[in-house]
Amino acid sequence: MSQTVLERTAERIAESAHQASRATSAVADAIEDGAGAVRRVAKQGGDAAEEFLNETTQRIQEHLVLTIAMTFAAGFTAGTLIGWMKRR
Repeated sequence: MSQTVLERTAERIAESAHQASRATSAVADAIEDGAGAVRRVAKQGGDAAEEFLNETTQRIQEHLVLTIAMTFAAGFTAGTLIGWMKRR
């Protein structure tokens, strides 16, 4: 009788260990998939930022006079507003 109880206990322990191993493997696979997704998103974000920077640089170079005029206007307006706020 004690032999069967020990055998059943051993079988259950082995089964529990096997289930824990499968669960751990599934969690590891999920973490690996998530890390891969994060890498892809980061690369896409970096590519998009680089493309935006290149397009902006190209547009500034194509419209140099307009860029300088708009920068001057924005600076003058900001300076005027700051001066006006300081007086109040």
